Amino acid sequence: MSKAILQSAKVARPRPGQIMSQGVKVPAGNLVFVSGQVARNAQAEVVGRGDIKTQTRQVLENIRSVLETAGATLDDVVKVTVFVTNMEHFSQIHEVRAEFFKRDYPASTLVEVKALADRDFLIEIDAIAVTS
Repeated sequence: MSKAILQSAKVARPRPGQIMSQGVKVPAGNLVFVSGQVARNAQAEVVGRGDIKTQTRQVLENIRSVLETAGATLDDVVKVTVFVTNMEHFSQIHEVRAEFFKRDYPASTLVEVKALADRDFLIEIDAIAVTS
């Protein structure tokens, strides 16, 4: 699937290290909506209690797994929404995101929330992908 990364000269560029694009334009295709994923493994165990990097990695692995069931990959992701319980984890989250998103980054929203579904969760991410 081809993506056109949008960058307006009238809007500030993402800062170095931010794994995101201002916007993404895609041709019509099949949409894949991935529900918010948290740091639970296949056995429903919380992974990485107190460790934002481990939790972010598990969340993105979960997203990758859901996408695979639709024949999609992380390269097909055009939008993510990230919910965190502490904005101080920002740089660590983006460090891990760089392991999963290599280029043509998805559009992204990052929001700090008071709590997630389980008090041990530090992060939750949902995603939208478009496949050919």
